[in-house]
Amino acid sequence: MRLIPVVTAVLVTVFLFMIVTERDRLLAFASGGDRGDVAAAGEDVVADATTELAVAEEIAAEQSLVRVVAIQSSASTIDNAVVLRGQTEADRQVEVRGETAALVISEPLRRGSHVTAGQELCRLNVGTREAVLAEAKARLAEAIARVPSSQAAQIEANARLEEALINDNAAKKLSEGGFASETRVASTAATVKASEAAVQAAASNLESTLAGIESAEALVAAAEREMDRLIITAPFDGLLESDTAELGSLMQQGSLCATVLRLDPIKIVGFVPETEVNKIRLGAPAGAKLTTGQQVTGQVTFLSRSADPLTRTFRVELNVPNEDLSIRDGQTAEILISAEGANAHLIPQSALTLNDEGTLGVRLVDDMQTVVFAPVQVLQDSPEGIWVGGLPETANVIVVGQEYVIAGVKVDPTFREAVQ
Repeated sequence: MRLIPVVTAVLVTVFLFMIVTERDRLLAFASGGDRGDVAAAGEDVVADATTELAVAEEIAAEQSLVRVVAIQSSASTIDNAVVLRGQTEADRQVEVRGETAALVISEPLRRGSHVTAGQELCRLNVGTREAVLAEAKARLAEAIARVPSSQAAQIEANARLEEALINDNAAKKLSEGGFASETRVASTAATVKASEAAVQAAASNLESTLAGIESAEALVAAAEREMDRLIITAPFDGLLESDTAELGSLMQQGSLCATVLRLDPIKIVGFVPETEVNKIRLGAPAGAKLTTGQQVTGQVTFLSRSADPLTRTFRVELNVPNEDLSIRDGQTAEILISAEGANAHLIPQSALTLNDEGTLGVRLVDDMQTVVFAPVQVLQDSPEGIWVGGLPETANVIVVGQEYVIAGVKVDPTFREAVQ
């Protein structure tokens, strides 16, 4: 407000005041009355005018301050939480596939059916596999039957070797006394060598027989394993997400028999930004709200140590009971994970503003009624307002007029009750 109009108004007010209340003095002054009275009257008029002018200047100064509305806020300890967006996932999911090729001879189970671990899902035609197994068992029996003869041959070879060694030793002693010819000594020595060769041959034959047994046992095991592959079973309790293979269809090796899901418990998966990953701990209580409105609770069971290379976020998983199977795989969920408590102020969301550098914060009024900008961190949202951190224990937060003032400006604050 300009000062000259105010001064003019004050002078006019003083003049009217003198006309109404000091009319006698003015008449005396106008008719040439006593100079002392006139001087006194003039001095009074000047004093009154000076006083009125000072008051007017003070009023003008007060009227030049911007009026704002503020609240006196005190910090409170709140349960902090990390809020994420995620989705539900089956606890376990597997595509059960065939390990051999054959025709399907079982009636199909329909999708949505409950299955238990070990329950038959698909049965395949035996074909010639029984004959192969029988042949493998026959070869095993034949190999086992050759063992006694091979062992007997080895025993006989060892006995002949002992006899040859005795004859050779006797021939050598007789030859030394002149009672045996060199021909006999050479003959017994040749017999020893032949016996040693027979022992080695018998040992090799026995080893070959034992190897034949191991080979036959391997063939029997392979044939039995091939027979086991004809029955495809459920790996765990769950639900069928797809029909099992149709009766009469040809299942190739690797073909799909069925897809089995386990939904109890169910996982809720989210991705936490790297700025908040240190707030989450394994085992921390958590909750989630599904798009259907259903609310569930659980706890953190997994927190990734490696960030996604594209989004720089970390995978976090919750385990939630789902006994009635009401939660399906792939539903969108809003996740809240409990974190350590923090001191925060509850203020209206409209009180938030930006400074010239684009920093989010609020404007405060200090003890000198001067505006101060304070940066804040948004901790939590609620129907009553927004919880922010970064402010002192007590703060006078401007909630109306904060956009019309800047830091360092004096204001005329009016306080109202803080948000409850």
